[in-house]
Amino acid sequence: MTNRPILVAALVLAGFAVCGVGVVAITHDLTAERIAANEHQALLRTLEAIVPEGGTDNDIAADHIEVHNYELLGATHTRVYRGRRDGQPAALVLDPLVPNGYAGPIKLLVSVLADGSLGGVRVVSHHETPGLGDRIEEQKSNWVQSFTGRSLGDPPIELWRVKRDGGVFDQFTGATITPRAIVQAVKNTLLFVQQQGDGLYQTAAEAVSAKAGGS
Repeated sequence: MTNRPILVAALVLAGFAVCGVGVVAITHDLTAERIAANEHQALLRTLEAIVPEGGTDNDIAADHIEVHNYELLGATHTRVYRGRRDGQPAALVLDPLVPNGYAGPIKLLVSVLADGSLGGVRVVSHHETPGLGDRIEEQKSNWVQSFTGRSLGDPPIELWRVKRDGGVFDQFTGATITPRAIVQAVKNTLLFVQQQGDGLYQTAAEAVSAKAGGS
């Protein structure tokens, strides 16, 4: 008899625990979908900012593949978002990694239009020195906008360097390593897209069909 109050108290506590876990689980389920939707919209806005307005009519954030080329893209896995217009290739947006930034890796978004020119470049994340290397941010300077419209032929590939190294791109006073690394990474991204061609736009079914037709 003396153990009954203890048992009742334990059952009550267990009930509260079960209810608490249930509430947390339900809240997570309700908010996870909203968070995912918000993240999707934020990504879509960023992607659309570096693709010409009206240039695509698909959900570019949802149409993507993973590619693997550490040498040119700086990471073992790189995502490629595919923009289409009336079902035809319009733009690719890749998220290459710049492994040799001054203060660590730099994550980019690089838009390459169907004609091989750059729709734009944005810095997604970095650890560069405030007041020096952080001028790669669009909010800090317009330096990153200097890539828009460029291609492997404009300038010629041998001039894809900062001015200090004999190229055409500006460096920052007191900070050359960061812009040098980004110029190289953007050039490498263009080279990767040039090498892969329209194959980057293929759906899985199209890729299988092409492989079968070539065998």
